[in-house]
Amino acid sequence: MPQIPDQTGRRIVVTGANSGTGKETATRLAAAGASVVLAVRTTSKGDEAADAIRSAHPGADVEVRELDLADLSSVRRFAAGVVNEDRPLDVLVNNAGVMAPPKRFETVDGFELQFGTNYLGPFALTNLLLPALLRSSDARVATMSSIAAVPGRIRFDDLQWERGYNGWRAYSQSKLADLLLALHLHRLSVELDWPVTSTAAHPGYTRTNLQSAGRSLGRSKPVRSSNRALPFTQDVEQGAEPLLYAAVGPKAVGGAYYGPSGPFGLVGPATTASIPKSARSADLARSLWAVAEDLTGTRPPV
Repeated sequence: MPQIPDQTGRRIVVTGANSGTGKETATRLAAAGASVVLAVRTTSKGDEAADAIRSAHPGADVEVRELDLADLSSVRRFAAGVVNEDRPLDVLVNNAGVMAPPKRFETVDGFELQFGTNYLGPFALTNLLLPALLRSSDARVATMSSIAAVPGRIRFDDLQWERGYNGWRAYSQSKLADLLLALHLHRLSVELDWPVTSTAAHPGYTRTNLQSAGRSLGRSKPVRSSNRALPFTQDVEQGAEPLLYAAVGPKAVGGAYYGPSGPFGLVGPATTASIPKSARSADLARSLWAVAEDLTGTRPPV
């Protein structure tokens, strides 16, 4: 989607907006006239991103707010700040995440880092921001998943990976959970007749710092990203397009999944992606949603 529809007058929250697909998404939405909240863990990095956006697009309406998805108290503070302003929120882009730490880490609340950051944090954020989203006549929630969701499995007997931690398998579980979040939110919106469209996207294999940041946790030296293992990679401008389409594409529909159209879904222009078999069970999505409600203490306003 090279041309972003005019977003003037719309308010959009983008998580993880200081780098990678989040920054690219925030930049292009701001350039299209949106009022964009850069929701970031480190505000100094968010300020740098905001300065870069304003430099490239003078007059861009962007602001930086602190949000640590690995800390539910931070999620609650951020959401309260948005909801209490009594303004509609038109789009929530659940983009931020962490990938494959070499050993098991925990969030502030004691959850396995990837399950907590990639899924439980965005789950709570979505529920807590629904009052603001429901003020909009045409709201949308776009959630970033991954092709890693394909082999994913929800381990209800050990969601927090307290036994036999494997970084890549834990990542796959968290990204499958994200896709299930998007699909169940779509079903809820239909059942409750909410003006909220829930979509999902994946970036294929996009070159960002995601590949190295998580794997560098706990190491004395950062891990370098290497793209030589795969013949198909793409830059962040292309890689952000499925998420942008999911967030503001005029023909995007609820319950749909968007990703690259090229070989193996790794690269190329955005298209409708096939929902993997691992995510097709409505009962699985419903069960995981119920568990996440208990773990986070958040529920949709029904």
